[in-house]
Amino acid sequence: MTTIQEVRAEIEKIDREMIELIRRRVDLAEKVLESKQKEGLQINDEEQNNVVIERAVDAATERNLDTAPVKEIFEILIRMNIERQHELSGEGNLP
Repeated sequence: MTTIQEVRAEIEKIDREMIELIRRRVDLAEKVLESKQKEGLQINDEEQNNVVIERAVDAATERNLDTAPVKEIFEILIRMNIERQHELSGEGNLP
């Protein structure tokens, strides 16, 4: 039988893995910004944002997850990357 402490430890491990994945995703903002600058693209690409959200919602649906919070999570991740790109370009308002 699994104890609550064991389950919580597993959740904590997953949380740490998720944080690492978020860090890796935000770190890619620099490469994305460089490509956008070379191609003369705006930082915020609504069309691509929609592609990312649709992909996440589809994946959530396939896994029988509630799509509304998954969509919200990916909207936050997109905002984090946009803010990071603005910061890297010198346009940011983050400290």
